[in-house]
Amino acid sequence: MSKSLRSERHFLLLEQLVQLRKAKGLTQEQLANKLGKPQSFVAKYEGGERRLDVVEFLDVVDAIGADPLHILAELKTTP
Repeated sequence: MSKSLRSERHFLLLEQLVQLRKAKGLTQEQLANKLGKPQSFVAKYEGGERRLDVVEFLDVVDAIGADPLHILAELKTTP
């Protein structure tokens, strides 16, 4: 198994999260406030500088108001 950080699927996940955040009209700062985190937390994972663990992923997706299963299903079909 190859490393997932900075892989094509990792960047697709980040792209999806950024697009979903923007589609909901949220800034990085607004999302960070919903999560109780500093804005740099959102900037770092969106920029690929840090990885989200599963629990963080679920918290982020919930704060955005998206379906985590839909996001994961799209990633699963990506080689």
